[in-house]
Amino acid sequence: MRRRDFISALGGAAIAWPLAAHAQHGERVRRMGVLMYLSEDHPTGQRLFAGFRHRLQELGWTEGGNLHIDVRWAAGDDERYHAYAAELAALAPDIMVGNNTQTVLALQRASRSVPIVFVGVVDAVGSGLVASLPRPGGSATGFILYEYSIAAKWLELIKELTPAVTRVAVLRDATAAAGVGQFAAIQTVAPIGLELSVIDIRDPGEIEHSIAAFARGANAALIVTPNRWATNHPDVIAALAARYKLPAVYAFGYFVHAGGLISYGPDEDDNYLHAASYVDRILKGTKPADLPVQAPVKYNLAINLKTAKVLGLDIPMTVLTRADEVIE
Repeated sequence: MRRRDFISALGGAAIAWPLAAHAQHGERVRRMGVLMYLSEDHPTGQRLFAGFRHRLQELGWTEGGNLHIDVRWAAGDDERYHAYAAELAALAPDIMVGNNTQTVLALQRASRSVPIVFVGVVDAVGSGLVASLPRPGGSATGFILYEYSIAAKWLELIKELTPAVTRVAVLRDATAAAGVGQFAAIQTVAPIGLELSVIDIRDPGEIEHSIAAFARGANAALIVTPNRWATNHPDVIAALAARYKLPAVYAFGYFVHAGGLISYGPDEDDNYLHAASYVDRILKGTKPADLPVQAPVKYNLAINLKTAKVLGLDIPMTVLTRADEVIE
Protein backbone atom coordinates (compact mmCIF):
# COMPACT_ATOMS: atom_id res chain seq x y z
CA MET A 1 0.00 0.00 0.00
CA ARG A 2 1.75 3.09 -1.25
CA ARG A 3 1.03 6.53 0.18
CA ARG A 4 3.79 8.55 -1.39
CA ASP A 5 4.74 7.23 -4.80
CA PHE A 6 4.28 10.17 -7.13
CA ILE A 7 7.98 10.36 -8.02
CA SER A 8 7.97 6.86 -9.45
CA ALA A 9 5.20 7.82 -11.84
CA LEU A 10 7.06 10.93 -12.88
CA GLY A 11 10.30 9.00 -13.25
CA GLY A 12 9.09 6.75 -16.05
CA ALA A 13 8.05 9.74 -18.10
CA ALA A 14 11.25 11.62 -17.33
CA ILE A 15 13.51 8.88 -18.61
CA ALA A 16 11.69 8.89 -21.93
CA TRP A 17 12.15 12.59 -22.67
CA PRO A 18 13.23 13.22 -26.25
CA LEU A 19 16.79 14.48 -26.43
CA ALA A 20 16.63 15.85 -29.95
CA ALA A 21 15.47 19.35 -29.07
CA HIS A 22 17.90 22.21 -29.62
CA ALA A 23 18.69 25.24 -27.49
CA GLN A 24 17.08 28.45 -28.60
CA HIS A 25 19.17 30.56 -30.92
CA GLY A 26 21.94 32.25 -28.98
CA GLU A 27 21.32 30.35 -25.76
CA ARG A 28 24.41 28.66 -24.32
CA VAL A 29 24.09 24.96 -23.64
CA ARG A 30 25.19 24.14 -20.10
CA ARG A 31 26.93 20.89 -19.25
CA MET A 32 26.39 18.92 -16.04
CA GLY A 33 28.28 15.87 -14.82
CA VAL A 34 26.54 13.46 -12.45
CA LEU A 35 28.32 10.74 -10.48
CA MET A 36 25.97 8.18 -8.90
CA TYR A 37 27.24 5.69 -6.32
CA LEU A 38 24.57 3.12 -7.22
CA SER A 39 24.71 0.69 -10.13
CA GLU A 40 23.00 1.71 -13.35
CA ASP A 41 20.39 -1.05 -13.03
CA HIS A 42 19.49 -0.13 -9.43
CA PRO A 43 15.75 0.74 -9.58
CA THR A 44 15.99 3.29 -6.77
CA GLY A 45 18.87 5.07 -8.47
CA GLN A 46 16.91 5.23 -11.71
CA ARG A 47 13.83 6.58 -9.93
CA LEU A 48 15.74 9.23 -8.01
CA PHE A 49 17.63 10.39 -11.08
CA ALA A 50 14.42 10.49 -13.13
CA GLY A 51 12.75 12.70 -10.53
CA PHE A 52 15.82 14.95 -10.45
CA ARG A 53 15.74 15.34 -14.25
CA HIS A 54 12.03 16.00 -14.24
CA ARG A 55 12.45 18.79 -11.68
CA LEU A 56 15.18 20.34 -13.80
CA GLN A 57 12.80 20.33 -16.76
CA GLU A 58 10.17 22.09 -14.65
CA LEU A 59 12.77 24.74 -13.87
CA GLY A 60 13.46 25.30 -17.56
CA TRP A 61 16.42 23.00 -18.21
CA THR A 62 15.82 20.68 -21.16
CA GLU A 63 18.18 17.88 -22.13
CA GLY A 64 19.18 18.22 -25.74
CA GLY A 65 18.18 21.87 -25.51
CA ASN A 66 19.91 24.16 -23.02
CA LEU A 67 21.35 21.35 -20.90
CA HIS A 68 23.59 18.36 -21.58
CA ILE A 69 23.95 15.73 -18.83
CA ASP A 70 26.82 13.24 -18.55
CA VAL A 71 26.12 10.44 -16.04
CA ARG A 72 28.41 7.81 -14.55
CA TRP A 73 27.25 4.94 -12.30
CA ALA A 74 29.98 3.78 -9.91
CA ALA A 75 28.15 0.85 -8.23
CA GLY A 76 29.95 1.46 -4.93
CA ASP A 77 33.40 0.85 -6.42
CA ASP A 78 36.25 3.06 -5.11
CA GLU A 79 38.25 2.85 -8.32
CA ARG A 80 35.25 3.86 -10.39
CA TYR A 81 34.61 6.88 -8.16
CA HIS A 82 37.98 8.36 -9.01
CA ALA A 83 38.10 7.27 -12.65
CA TYR A 84 34.60 8.55 -13.41
CA ALA A 85 35.13 11.79 -11.50
CA ALA A 86 38.21 12.46 -13.61
CA GLU A 87 36.25 11.68 -16.77
CA LEU A 88 33.47 14.08 -15.84
CA ALA A 89 35.86 16.88 -14.86
CA ALA A 90 37.69 16.46 -18.18
CA LEU A 91 34.44 17.24 -20.02
CA ALA A 92 34.60 20.82 -18.67
CA PRO A 93 31.15 20.85 -17.02
CA ASP A 94 29.48 23.97 -15.66
CA ILE A 95 28.38 22.00 -12.60
CA MET A 96 28.73 18.52 -11.12
CA VAL A 97 26.47 16.46 -8.87
CA GLY A 98 27.44 13.65 -6.48
CA ASN A 99 25.07 11.52 -4.44
CA ASN A 100 27.15 10.30 -1.50
CA THR A 101 30.28 11.29 0.40
CA GLN A 102 32.69 9.20 -1.69
CA THR A 103 31.42 10.55 -5.00
CA VAL A 104 31.70 14.14 -3.81
CA LEU A 105 35.21 13.64 -2.44
CA ALA A 106 36.22 12.16 -5.80
CA LEU A 107 34.66 15.08 -7.68
CA GLN A 108 36.45 17.59 -5.44
CA ARG A 109 39.76 15.88 -6.08
CA ALA A 110 39.09 16.02 -9.81
CA SER A 111 38.24 19.74 -9.74
CA ARG A 112 38.28 22.41 -7.06
CA SER A 113 36.78 25.07 -9.31
CA VAL A 114 33.66 23.43 -10.78
CA PRO A 115 30.60 23.98 -8.55
CA ILE A 116 29.31 20.77 -6.94
CA VAL A 117 25.83 20.03 -5.60
CA PHE A 118 25.63 16.97 -3.36
CA VAL A 119 22.75 14.88 -2.14
CA GLY A 120 22.91 11.80 0.08
CA VAL A 121 25.92 12.94 2.14
CA VAL A 122 25.80 12.14 5.86
CA ASP A 123 28.50 14.24 7.56
CA ALA A 124 29.41 17.06 5.18
CA VAL A 125 31.52 18.95 7.72
CA GLY A 126 33.23 15.95 9.29
CA SER A 127 34.07 14.57 5.85
CA GLY A 128 35.69 17.85 4.85
CA LEU A 129 33.27 18.64 2.04
CA VAL A 130 32.26 22.02 3.48
CA ALA A 131 33.51 24.37 6.20
CA SER A 132 30.12 24.56 7.92
CA LEU A 133 26.48 23.83 7.12
CA PRO A 134 25.21 27.45 7.06
CA ARG A 135 28.35 28.72 5.27
CA PRO A 136 29.83 25.99 3.04
CA GLY A 137 32.70 28.28 2.11
CA GLY A 138 33.88 26.55 -1.07
CA SER A 139 32.67 25.17 -4.38
CA ALA A 140 30.32 22.54 -2.91
CA THR A 141 26.93 22.62 -1.20
CA GLY A 142 23.81 20.51 -1.11
CA PHE A 143 21.64 18.30 1.04
CA ILE A 144 22.68 15.91 3.77
CA LEU A 145 20.95 12.55 4.08
CA TYR A 146 20.32 12.78 7.84
CA GLU A 147 22.07 13.47 11.11
CA TYR A 148 23.67 10.74 13.23
CA SER A 149 20.90 11.07 15.80
CA ILE A 150 18.57 9.16 13.45
CA ALA A 151 20.41 5.99 14.49
CA ALA A 152 18.67 6.28 17.86
CA LYS A 153 15.34 5.95 16.05
CA TRP A 154 16.47 2.67 14.44
CA LEU A 155 17.20 1.20 17.86
CA GLU A 156 13.92 2.53 19.20
CA LEU A 157 12.03 0.77 16.40
CA ILE A 158 13.79 -2.53 17.09
CA LYS A 159 12.79 -2.34 20.77
CA GLU A 160 9.23 -1.37 19.85
CA LEU A 161 8.86 -4.30 17.44
CA THR A 162 10.64 -6.89 19.59
CA PRO A 163 10.53 -5.82 23.26
CA ALA A 164 12.31 -9.00 24.35
CA VAL A 165 15.42 -8.29 22.28
CA THR A 166 18.63 -8.24 24.33
CA ARG A 167 21.24 -8.41 21.56
CA VAL A 168 21.60 -6.08 18.58
CA ALA A 169 24.23 -6.26 15.85
CA VAL A 170 24.98 -3.16 13.79
CA LEU A 171 26.03 -3.82 10.20
CA ARG A 172 28.30 -0.96 9.17
CA ASP A 173 31.28 0.19 7.11
CA ALA A 174 33.96 1.00 9.68
CA THR A 175 36.13 2.67 7.02
CA ALA A 176 33.54 5.44 6.56
CA ALA A 177 32.96 8.24 9.05
CA ALA A 178 29.22 7.60 8.84
CA GLY A 179 29.66 3.98 9.91
CA VAL A 180 31.57 5.03 13.02
CA GLY A 181 29.26 7.95 13.82
CA GLN A 182 26.05 5.95 13.51
CA PHE A 183 27.30 3.22 15.83
CA ALA A 184 28.40 5.85 18.36
CA ALA A 185 24.90 7.37 18.29
CA ILE A 186 23.34 3.96 18.88
CA GLN A 187 25.69 3.30 21.79
CA THR A 188 24.69 6.58 23.39
CA VAL A 189 21.01 5.65 23.59
CA ALA A 190 21.32 1.88 24.14
CA PRO A 191 19.59 0.90 27.42
CA ILE A 192 21.54 -0.83 30.16
CA GLY A 193 21.49 -4.57 29.62
CA LEU A 194 21.31 -4.42 25.83
CA GLU A 195 24.31 -6.12 24.22
CA LEU A 196 25.56 -4.20 21.17
CA SER A 197 28.01 -5.64 18.67
CA VAL A 198 29.20 -4.69 15.20
CA ILE A 199 29.47 -6.54 11.91
CA ASP A 200 32.01 -4.65 9.84
CA ILE A 201 31.84 -4.87 6.07
CA ARG A 202 35.46 -5.52 5.19
CA ASP A 203 35.01 -8.61 3.07
CA PRO A 204 31.48 -9.03 1.64
CA GLY A 205 32.15 -12.75 1.44
CA GLU A 206 32.31 -12.90 5.25
CA ILE A 207 28.99 -11.15 5.91
CA GLU A 208 26.85 -14.28 5.92
CA HIS A 209 29.28 -16.05 8.24
CA SER A 210 29.21 -13.09 10.66
CA ILE A 211 25.41 -12.82 10.60
CA ALA A 212 25.02 -16.58 11.09
CA ALA A 213 27.40 -16.56 14.05
CA PHE A 214 25.54 -13.65 15.67
CA ALA A 215 22.12 -15.26 15.07
CA ARG A 216 23.02 -18.38 17.08
CA GLY A 217 22.15 -16.56 20.27
CA ALA A 218 18.60 -15.79 21.39
CA ASN A 219 16.68 -12.49 21.36
CA ALA A 220 18.76 -11.01 18.55
CA ALA A 221 18.05 -8.23 16.05
CA LEU A 222 19.93 -6.33 13.35
CA ILE A 223 20.40 -2.68 12.41
CA VAL A 224 21.68 -2.15 8.86
CA THR A 225 23.29 1.28 8.59
CA PRO A 226 23.77 2.82 5.15
CA ASN A 227 26.96 1.63 3.48
CA ARG A 228 28.15 1.18 -0.06
CA TRP A 229 27.93 -2.59 -0.23
CA ALA A 230 24.56 -3.09 1.44
CA THR A 231 23.02 -0.23 -0.51
CA ASN A 232 23.91 -1.93 -3.79
CA HIS A 233 22.78 -5.40 -2.53
CA PRO A 234 19.56 -4.84 -0.54
CA ASP A 235 18.12 -8.18 -1.64
CA VAL A 236 21.16 -10.06 -0.27
CA ILE A 237 20.99 -8.37 3.15
CA ALA A 238 17.20 -8.79 3.42
CA ALA A 239 17.48 -12.48 2.46
CA LEU A 240 20.18 -13.10 5.09
CA ALA A 241 18.11 -11.42 7.80
CA ALA A 242 15.12 -13.60 6.87
CA ARG A 243 17.19 -16.78 6.65
CA TYR A 244 18.56 -16.33 10.15
CA LYS A 245 15.26 -15.06 11.59
CA LEU A 246 16.63 -11.66 12.54
CA PRO A 247 14.23 -8.70 12.81
CA ALA A 248 16.11 -5.92 11.03
CA VAL A 249 15.68 -2.19 10.56
CA TYR A 250 17.05 -0.29 7.57
CA ALA A 251 17.50 3.34 6.55
CA PHE A 252 15.78 3.17 3.15
CA GLY A 253 12.47 1.89 1.87
CA TYR A 254 13.98 -0.08 -1.01
CA PHE A 255 15.29 -2.59 1.55
CA VAL A 256 11.69 -3.19 2.60
CA HIS A 257 10.71 -3.68 -1.04
CA ALA A 258 13.54 -6.21 -1.27
CA GLY A 259 12.09 -8.19 1.64
CA GLY A 260 13.41 -6.25 4.64
CA LEU A 261 11.19 -5.86 7.70
CA ILE A 262 11.09 -2.12 8.43
CA SER A 263 12.86 1.08 7.43
CA TYR A 264 12.95 4.62 8.68
CA GLY A 265 14.80 7.34 6.85
CA PRO A 266 14.67 10.50 4.80
CA ASP A 267 12.45 10.96 1.79
CA GLU A 268 15.20 10.69 -0.80
CA ASP A 269 12.91 11.77 -3.63
CA ASP A 270 12.29 15.07 -1.88
CA ASN A 271 16.02 15.65 -1.38
CA TYR A 272 16.69 15.16 -5.10
CA LEU A 273 14.00 17.68 -6.01
CA HIS A 274 15.66 20.24 -3.74
CA ALA A 275 19.07 19.38 -5.22
CA ALA A 276 17.72 20.16 -8.69
CA SER A 277 16.65 23.58 -7.40
CA TYR A 278 20.20 24.25 -6.17
CA VAL A 279 21.56 23.23 -9.59
CA ASP A 280 19.16 25.71 -11.17
CA ARG A 281 20.24 28.54 -8.87
CA ILE A 282 23.94 27.90 -9.41
CA LEU A 283 23.58 27.72 -13.19
CA LYS A 284 21.80 31.08 -12.97
CA GLY A 285 24.69 32.67 -11.09
CA THR A 286 24.40 31.92 -7.37
CA LYS A 287 27.66 30.78 -5.75
CA PRO A 288 27.66 27.46 -3.87
CA ALA A 289 29.24 29.21 -0.88
CA ASP A 290 26.08 31.32 -0.58
CA LEU A 291 23.73 28.32 -0.42
CA PRO A 292 23.56 26.65 3.01
CA VAL A 293 23.75 22.89 3.35
CA GLN A 294 20.29 21.66 4.30
CA ALA A 295 18.89 18.64 6.15
CA PRO A 296 15.85 16.61 5.03
CA VAL A 297 12.41 17.82 6.00
CA LYS A 298 10.55 14.58 5.22
CA TYR A 299 11.11 11.12 6.72
CA ASN A 300 9.33 7.89 5.80
CA LEU A 301 8.49 4.75 7.76
CA ALA A 302 7.94 1.59 5.69
CA ILE A 303 6.91 -1.89 6.88
CA ASN A 304 6.77 -5.25 5.13
CA LEU A 305 3.98 -7.30 6.72
CA LYS A 306 4.90 -10.35 4.65
CA THR A 307 8.32 -10.39 6.25
CA ALA A 308 6.81 -9.79 9.70
CA LYS A 309 4.65 -12.87 9.20
CA VAL A 310 7.66 -14.98 8.18
CA LEU A 311 9.46 -13.83 11.34
CA GLY A 312 6.41 -14.49 13.49
CA LEU A 313 6.05 -10.86 14.51
CA ASP A 314 2.87 -8.93 15.21
CA ILE A 315 3.51 -5.31 14.29
CA PRO A 316 2.13 -3.05 17.05
CA MET A 317 -0.70 -0.78 15.98
CA THR A 318 1.31 2.17 17.28
CA VAL A 319 3.87 1.45 14.55
CA LEU A 320 1.35 0.64 11.81
CA THR A 321 -0.53 3.89 12.27
CA ARG A 322 2.71 5.86 11.84
CA ALA A 323 3.73 4.06 8.66
CA ASP A 324 3.90 5.93 5.37
CA GLU A 325 4.05 2.68 3.41
CA VAL A 326 2.87 -0.84 4.25
CA ILE A 327 3.57 -3.85 2.05
CA GLU A 328 0.89 -6.49 2.61
